Amino acid sequence: MSGNLTDGVRGGAGGRFLEIACDESGSDGENLTGGNTDVFAHASVSLSVTSAAAAVREIRDRIRSPAEEYKANHLLREKHRAVLEWLLVPEGPIHGQARVHLMEKSFFVVDRTAGLLLGDPAAAVVLFREGRRTFGEEGWRAFLEAANRLLRVRNNGEPGAPVEGFYDTVDALRQAHPHTDAGRVLARLGATRSRAVSYRAGFLDGPPLIPVLNPLLPAIVRTSALWSGDGREVRLVHDRQNMLTPDRIAWIGEAARRAGVALAGLRLVVAREDARVQVADFLAGIARKIASDELNGRGDRELTALLRPYVDPASVWGDTRSLALLAAPAAPVTGPAVKRSRAR
Repeated sequence: MSGNLTDGVRGGAGGRFLEIACDESGSDGENLTGGNTDVFAHASVSLSVTSAAAAVREIRDRIRSPAEEYKANHLLREKHRAVLEWLLVPEGPIHGQARVHLMEKSFFVVDRTAGLLLGDPAAAVVLFREGRRTFGEEGWRAFLEAANRLLRVRNNGEPGAPVEGFYDTVDALRQAHPHTDAGRVLARLGATRSRAVSYRAGFLDGPPLIPVLNPLLPAIVRTSALWSGDGREVRLVHDRQNMLTPDRIAWIGEAARRAGVALAGLRLVVAREDARVQVADFLAGIARKIASDELNGRGDRELTALLRPYVDPASVWGDTRSLALLAAPAAPVTGPAVKRSRAR
């Protein structure tokens, strides 16, 4: 491997590649309906180490907190709003060189449930957009929690309890709302018990390598696709995560190759030792908070507009109102050594 190892774009035997630094915010494992957050964010930046370090220094100089390690919550405090805006504005240090992939956790649960049991993404969209209105807040929450328990690997009760609980909930809601679009999707789900039993039986030999409900792994594959759209080979630098074992990193590489993504590797680092990952951590935390506020009807118009150019239009998001505000049409992203003048 040759080239300047600090500029984010390196030379290799197969040609030049782009090195992208990543981090996430909002990870609650597989507990997507009862965790601390309702949005998962995976951010990525194409900055040189020098540029990222300068941005981190500037943030520290402006905020002047005694904390050894700065996090997104430092920038999200109202008294530091000017620093947050400086980071995101078009004239700021990351504009055009950063992206964030968002996942609305409730929709992710519905999407994965419909995918596993029905193999029909369109059914997930119908159920998600009609479910709360049809079943009411209590009924909708009951469905989401039952689906989450069914799909998650961990089980604290009887082995068959997640299956029984899910189909009891589906049957009760279906019978209460039989002639509705959401009720018709539940009728289809009610006929899939054998698939659910087979899915849970697969855990008897141990947990699966790739948990259906963990959002990090597919988010990394999507991030790779975002940055390799022009055919450039991409290598990722990611904050250390227990989920990112060697076997799962190998799966990410294979999944990327199957999708036609030019992902050449993934390297784990300690965030505080790589300024680029620190900047990605800032963006992930900021994006998660802004997106969650917008999702829940308490969005800040100015901050949402500032975040919009960074958000992946292919984010996993079911709420149409907030998505229209959060995600701009696809826009080009640039590396520190290669500025692209047109969309890919």
